[in-house]
Amino acid sequence: MRSVAIVLFPHVQSLDVAGPLDVFAEANRFVGEGDGYQIITLGAAPYPIIASNGMPLGAQYPLADAPRQFDILLVPGGPLLPEGAEMPAITAWLHEVTPLAGRYGSICTGAFILGHAGLLDDKRAATHWNHAQQLADQFPNALVEPDRIYVRDGKLITSAGVTAGIDMALALVAEDHGPTISLAVAKRLLVVAQRQGGQSQFSPYLNTSTDDDSPVASIQRYVMEHISEPFSVERLAEVVAMSPRSFARVFARDAKVTPAEFVQRARIDAARHLLEGSEMAIKAVAYHCGFGSAARMRLVFSQRLGVTPTQYRDSFRKEG
Repeated sequence: MRSVAIVLFPHVQSLDVAGPLDVFAEANRFVGEGDGYQIITLGAAPYPIIASNGMPLGAQYPLADAPRQFDILLVPGGPLLPEGAEMPAITAWLHEVTPLAGRYGSICTGAFILGHAGLLDDKRAATHWNHAQQLADQFPNALVEPDRIYVRDGKLITSAGVTAGIDMALALVAEDHGPTISLAVAKRLLVVAQRQGGQSQFSPYLNTSTDDDSPVASIQRYVMEHISEPFSVERLAEVVAMSPRSFARVFARDAKVTPAEFVQRARIDAARHLLEGSEMAIKAVAYHCGFGSAARMRLVFSQRLGVTPTQYRDSFRKEG
């Protein structure tokens, strides 16, 4: 039996706990006796541990009395973690047990707990797209990949939010028992067959402005409405009646990305949706989204998402 441990703490996101653990529990139905997963829950007092939705959760072991060696160790997220302080007891415990773990990682904002423990230093990591920049700012030695569903870096595996934790767990099941078992679990849970870790998160990866009349919001709308066309800083600055230099400075300050980076993200986002939901030819998608050629779109997808457009589309055609 492989041991799977998950750490509970006050205000934990209950779905980040239940989703991955249900994957491992369902996998036990499809593998031989003694070849599945032993699920272990660990927690810090006081008990019961109250999740962010008010649900009381119990843990089999307090951290002080818990086993020290696991095949898989996961830290779930919680809505207070990005702004929250370090939890010293969990940090100290992670320092002790992660060197002994076969694989360890986080779901969603659980990455902030790993960051406080120094476990993201010089490691590629993912978290929910809405907190990716915050994670990168707070832990500058982490190599945050903001648009990945999950990321594997050696023994470390981190994921985006909730459903991405399920994808990550399915990937671990596939690693242990093969893709057939992983697909059977996905079908039992009525989820889309495992999305590849390189796939883009299924939330808008564009920073929207709170002010609909701001230069950033105006340019975002303009780019999306003219996505097939070429853009330059000069052209975009003209749209909002600003000098190119002032526009580039204001846009980077408010959008947290350069105009060129925003345009590329917008093209990727538009292409993703066409690949997910249409039968448009790859060449036509590339032209429609402003890449200019299928070769250029393939290069950008490979660099940014870790998969080709064809691989991305194929992942939505698997039986689920």
